[in-house]
Amino acid sequence: MVTLQLVGSLRKELADSLSTCRVLVVGAGGIGCELLKNVVLTGFKNIEVIDLDIIDVSNLNRQFLFQKKHVGKSKAQVAKETVLQFCPTANITAYHDSIMNPDYNVEFFRNFMLVMNALDNRVARNHVNRMCLAADIPLIESGTAGYLGQVTVIKKGLTECYECQPKPTQKTFPGCTIRNTPSEPIHCIVWAKYLFNQLFGEEDADQEVSPDTADPESCVLWDGDIKRVSTKDWARSTGYDPVKLFNKLFKDDIQYLLTMDKLWKKRKAPLPLDWLEHQKLTCPQGVTGTGLKDQQVLGVAGYCQLFSRSVETLHFMLVDKGDGAELVWDKDDPPAMDFVTAAANLRMYIFSMNMKSRFDIKSMAGNIIPAIATTNAVIAGLIVLEALKILSGDVKQCRTIFLNKQPNPRKKLLVPCALDPPSANCYVCASKPEVTVKLNVHKTLVLALQDKILKEKFGMVAPDVQIEDGKGTILISSEEGETEANNCKFLSDFAIRNGSRLQVDDFLQDYTLLVNVIHCENLEKDVEFEVVGDAPDKAPTRSQEEGKNVANGNKDSSEPSTSSEGEQNWHFLIYNCNLAKIKQSSLTPTTTVTNGINKHTQCVQIREVRQ
Repeated sequence: MVTLQLVGSLRKELADSLSTCRVLVVGAGGIGCELLKNVVLTGFKNIEVIDLDIIDVSNLNRQFLFQKKHVGKSKAQVAKETVLQFCPTANITAYHDSIMNPDYNVEFFRNFMLVMNALDNRVARNHVNRMCLAADIPLIESGTAGYLGQVTVIKKGLTECYECQPKPTQKTFPGCTIRNTPSEPIHCIVWAKYLFNQLFGEEDADQEVSPDTADPESCVLWDGDIKRVSTKDWARSTGYDPVKLFNKLFKDDIQYLLTMDKLWKKRKAPLPLDWLEHQKLTCPQGVTGTGLKDQQVLGVAGYCQLFSRSVETLHFMLVDKGDGAELVWDKDDPPAMDFVTAAANLRMYIFSMNMKSRFDIKSMAGNIIPAIATTNAVIAGLIVLEALKILSGDVKQCRTIFLNKQPNPRKKLLVPCALDPPSANCYVCASKPEVTVKLNVHKTLVLALQDKILKEKFGMVAPDVQIEDGKGTILISSEEGETEANNCKFLSDFAIRNGSRLQVDDFLQDYTLLVNVIHCENLEKDVEFEVVGDAPDKAPTRSQEEGKNVANGNKDSSEPSTSSEGEQNWHFLIYNCNLAKIKQSSLTPTTTVTNGINKHTQCVQIREVRQ
């Protein structure tokens, strides 16, 4: 086989550097497939790629390294095997694993001259950002959402890191995650909205909810006949029987997922639900929360009953509209909202997540945006161009590049902007990271400090917390079982009060953060804590985990967005990235948020284009 490479077009010194340097590609999905192909054809020889996901049928329309025969196999491994056909002499190592595994520590990252991110979630992005800062290795970050894309370079001490600026609420998700391996409540909410359309609304093949129906060879009608059947047709055949629907969606489909054992080697396996078993429970036993009904969590039995009632109501509404009628999901329609609340919470329970109130679910539900294969290809090409600058020793020549949906007034789709310096207030890359947190020490549990503040808010993986009380009291230890007895105690039980200081270390990330505690008796309703002061509010909460964080393009042909319809119809055209050249009195700077990297690019808003 002929080896195809670009090295003849490069300077000899650069070509030699490509053949000897080691690079890490994180993610082998939408952008990752295009990127791996590009780095091999450019002349990179020593490549390592890591991805936890397996190939889903829905990936095949845009992740061109994969074929139907690869469904169910490791993305990283198959991507390696495919690109080796382009260049058999390349040395490629594939890891079917999570980049957040402690095995991939700072020493692991120091093995590389360059790291290229092609990720689809912010938690992993935050983690890789911190690992590259700790290892002092250049990182190229990227993301896409529909026709939008962005590439930027992160270099310790020279540029902003990924967490220097606030991020918008994440709004897009990989389709295979929604259907097969949800890990956040929002994944279950999106799945429930898809389910509503599949049962009562306009069917969309890209919003399939059953893991089996995505693969023609696995489509089984649940009476045993081998036959492809839509979710709506199956529901009609049962007369929209709530019990049969329940057992198919929450028992049979989950049991089918469990047969895909590769999914659960490094994930917690889901727990199927059975209708009869949960009828033995009573709703009040599971109710948690106080106040309005919308802010209560009913428990499994309660949501079983709500699911049944909402299915019956929606079926009646469908029949009442006549043959061929469809319902449209509306968060302000009580039966539709009941259905999504019940279905989402039952799925959360199955996948070991904390269930959410109706109020929370209503606020998180969103719209749909597409994923475009061409956008992934453009962004992957730009990543390689920035990589060549870094390997040439020209890091200062690197740029943040935005790919827009429409040309700007200079008829350019690609808009390069100079890299911004590190933020003095960043709680990740500052020389001495420090934050101030306002909370009620008498009501905040140690477990809440660990999970909600340190892990979810500040993106840590395995934090250790020591109280600066002159005794070095260990409040939280990453060693299993060492401080579990503290979890259900309040911070005040450890003499933590207004003005207390906590030293937090995450040894995996080689990251230390000083937390100043401000005690507050009267936080706003439903607010457990606040980050105050100059530190930007950057890290995502679990429930917000993927928004128009332009992800890695690793999505089905359509994906959810929580932006409103009005927001989606407005687009801003960027004219110039240097405000010094423009009279600031006549134009207003704007913050451009495109690819999951919220950048204060000093761009100028010229005009608004109504789509």
